[in-house]
Amino acid sequence: MSNPIDRFLPLTESTAYILLALVEPLHGYAVMQKVAAMSDGAVTIGPGTLYTAFSTLEQAGLIAKVDEKDRRKTYVLTAKGWLVLEAHIKRAEILVRNGLAVTGAR
Repeated sequence: MSNPIDRFLPLTESTAYILLALVEPLHGYAVMQKVAAMSDGAVTIGPGTLYTAFSTLEQAGLIAKVDEKDRRKTYVLTAKGWLVLEAHIKRAEILVRNGLAVTGAR
């Protein structure tokens, strides 16, 4: 029997960064800034992509809206979201470990 978390994996790079950003409550613009900073500018998320992701992630129960002021909605990672994020990180660690072994990169 498969783990119910597996249906969310693998995450896209953008989704993984959104979930990482939402380990603390943030509104959309703050998420876009945090993702760009965490990824050293390698990942940028536009408003359309972000708000579509928020809707999808909220419906899946991975994030929850915790506040709304002046049309500014604040979201945070749920317990289920944490489990998915942790599972994704474990998968990424395996990929990196194997990639380093194959390429000899350090």
